[in-house]
Amino acid sequence: MKKYFSKTVEESLKNFDVTLKGLTSEKANEILDSVGENTLNEKKKKSILSVFLEQFKDLLVIILIAAAIISAMTGNIESTFVILAVITMNAILGTVQYVKAEQSLASLKALSAPNAKVIRNGVKIEIPSKTVVPGDILILEAGDLVVADGRILENFSLKVNESSLTGESESVDKFSDVIDKDEVALGDQKNMVFSSSLVTYGRATVLVTNTGMNTELGKIATLMEETQEKSTPLQISLDEFSKKLAFGIIGICVIVFGLSMYRGIDLLDSLMFAVALAVAAIPEALSSIVTIVLAIGTQSMAKENAIIKKLKAVEGLGCVSVICSDKTGTLTQNKMTVKKIFVDNKLIDSTKIDFKNSDSNFLLTSSVLCNDSTSKDGAEIGDPTEVALVNLGHKYSLNEIECRNNYPRLKEIPFDSDRKLMSTLHEINGKYIMVTKGALDVLLDRVTSIKTSAGVTNFTNNDKININNVNRELSSQGLRVLAFAYRELNENKELTLDDEYDYTFLGLISMIDPPREESKAAVSDCIKASIKPIMITGDHKITASAIAKEIGILQDGDLAVEGLELDKMSDDELNSKLKHISVYARVSPEHKIRIVKAWQNKGKIVAMTGDGVNDAPALKQADIGIAMGITGTEVSKDAASMILTDDNFATIVKSVTNGRNIYANIKNSIKFLLSGNTSGILAVLYSSIFALPVPFAAVHLLFINLLTDSLPAIAIGMEKSKKDVLKDKPRDAKESILTKDFIIDIFSQGLLIGIFTMISYHIGLATGSHGLAMTMAFSTLCLARLFHGFNCRGKKSIFALGVFNNKFSWIAFISGVVLVNAVLLIPALQGLFEITPLTSNELMLVHLFAFIPTLIIQTVKVVRDFIEENNEKNRNRDANDSTMRAA
Repeated sequence: MKKYFSKTVEESLKNFDVTLKGLTSEKANEILDSVGENTLNEKKKKSILSVFLEQFKDLLVIILIAAAIISAMTGNIESTFVILAVITMNAILGTVQYVKAEQSLASLKALSAPNAKVIRNGVKIEIPSKTVVPGDILILEAGDLVVADGRILENFSLKVNESSLTGESESVDKFSDVIDKDEVALGDQKNMVFSSSLVTYGRATVLVTNTGMNTELGKIATLMEETQEKSTPLQISLDEFSKKLAFGIIGICVIVFGLSMYRGIDLLDSLMFAVALAVAAIPEALSSIVTIVLAIGTQSMAKENAIIKKLKAVEGLGCVSVICSDKTGTLTQNKMTVKKIFVDNKLIDSTKIDFKNSDSNFLLTSSVLCNDSTSKDGAEIGDPTEVALVNLGHKYSLNEIECRNNYPRLKEIPFDSDRKLMSTLHEINGKYIMVTKGALDVLLDRVTSIKTSAGVTNFTNNDKININNVNRELSSQGLRVLAFAYRELNENKELTLDDEYDYTFLGLISMIDPPREESKAAVSDCIKASIKPIMITGDHKITASAIAKEIGILQDGDLAVEGLELDKMSDDELNSKLKHISVYARVSPEHKIRIVKAWQNKGKIVAMTGDGVNDAPALKQADIGIAMGITGTEVSKDAASMILTDDNFATIVKSVTNGRNIYANIKNSIKFLLSGNTSGILAVLYSSIFALPVPFAAVHLLFINLLTDSLPAIAIGMEKSKKDVLKDKPRDAKESILTKDFIIDIFSQGLLIGIFTMISYHIGLATGSHGLAMTMAFSTLCLARLFHGFNCRGKKSIFALGVFNNKFSWIAFISGVVLVNAVLLIPALQGLFEITPLTSNELMLVHLFAFIPTLIIQTVKVVRDFIEENNEKNRNRDANDSTMRAA
């Protein structure tokens, strides 16, 4: 792509064979036919039906469908209906999530203006923006949305807000001069305008250089199409787990079916036996439980200003190891604030100004007079830099309205980006005073005297050197510096540019968008949690580095690089320096994606914040995309999986804490479901191996999995957050849910419940009634799994966790017990669930056998807690002894 910023106006016009009179209609139509409309492409979306059908591709779902068909063939219509209802509900949930997902390109298209003003056939006309073509002469005025990329031909104090592309909210002063460089960052191409940016001041004539997908906005749209959304660690782990479980279930079912046929059991009964095992093994409610627990987590996070759009992103937060954050508004207050002033040859902190000093008083008064902004009752109107000056006046009881009433503005010369000055004329103490503010390098050359406590004296070369040194010192701290001067005039006259000379220097006022008060603590928490915070910003490196140092992101030995430096790095070079780079400045969308991918290639889980259109591809590429709710564009919000309603970095850290706790709760819920299912599998296998009748009907197992298991699993997911969770390192994203310890717990606890279930089964079988044996096995297993919900609340015993700390566990337990006993005791339900009535003694035995596994598990946990507590005390005592000896 040609670099028009380095071409002259004449060269640019010649390149398109056009003059300032614009294209002819015929030529414009030819170009339109050749390059196409000035719109963004939108990739074809899947139909809702195809998305719905895709939900049935999962192996576990296919097994359940087969189980439903076999159940229907054997006359178990209730089982068929329940199985099909479950898988259909899950398919509907998945479809709804997809339909709500990606609308990013639609939001990008909505940014295009409906009309544009161009010169065609030498006449200014208004046309639909989609018919603008390269070579068109575009007329821009304040309030216009730029509809295409273009080279500025004629500039009249044009200011453009490019925040949607660069992420920086401050309007950019434009010019028409050539930029004599080969490479220039997007934010520094000040003789160019870009599609989707907004004209905030002035006007300009622009040569359209690129339209549609060839614009900078189009590049972002292309990146959005090419960027694949990352699966969260839980998604990956659950997918792997589901595949392993599915193949394992198929293998076991085949073996059981083979054993049944070998023993001479007829085909349909053999199939039914295999179906019972499949239903016992598959945690039908797993997907729903995980979704519900994540949804509950999102509600608590929403109360802390974090709105989760994609549920599975919640647990992804728990293993985030890198947070790439924007600077403006996220780490900073997004509000310019005066930090230091230089007056009377003294550099003074803004909190320690002596307002009684006449020089300080005059400087502050001048900053309010030569100013168009207001700040009243929390409503700030005007340029952020000017608002900062007004707010400084408020600190010292200098109200801008009263000040301007006392010294009304008589005449003015508005700010101009070419001369970089603003001047206003006032009558002060009977004298006509012209106050000017602007860039120091421009103003200093026009100064002839200086005002200090010693009075007004000639401006010397030493004064100039001293002021420039102060300016360098302030600029090195990332501060934006404004210079102030004044001139006495003989009369109230129209001001001209010739009047802006022979100034008396007043002083300097420096300001910055300061860090949020909570940012430093949040960054510290990140580092404690072994999470690397990184600043990625469109701002200049000096300013970004100053903020990053202040809040702790940029530490000794860390690097800050600009986008152009990044372009020159090979992938190997970036990889070698990656862990040392903490600040990236003046970056483009491509840079952001490259940075995120570089960390992902190292196996890290990356969270990325952003608010502009330029951030959207990186938000989508990141494992966790985090958009700003206050300042964010709709495109960034669509691309993100999480939105901060307070635009605050500290909220991200809170969300990481919640994510870690939510993942722990989900894992405990999964342990509860799998250990319970393991007990059912072992019971069915036991009966198969020893040629016993089926211990459960399929409807029994579905009742357990869908009704009595669901509530305890959800209750486990609502367990309160554990303390000191940020002291742990982020978990390995590649770590499977099924770790060695996790599998041991599932099998041992499942075996324990299975043993007492089969004891109950044998007692029933001893009576000679298969129906009674099935009923006793079913009720024991059902109640045992309800008791087991308390075991799965956490690693520690119920006493260490707090017996009544989770009221939802008790609600789930009591509800489940009531449901089970209703099925056992109510005749109408007995028929529906294939229940044989129990005597009171049999009912007592069932409840006893159901409780014993929990009694054993809790006893083991109490002993283990006691041992661990003593070990911790010994470690602390040894550490204290070592400290005392060292002292």
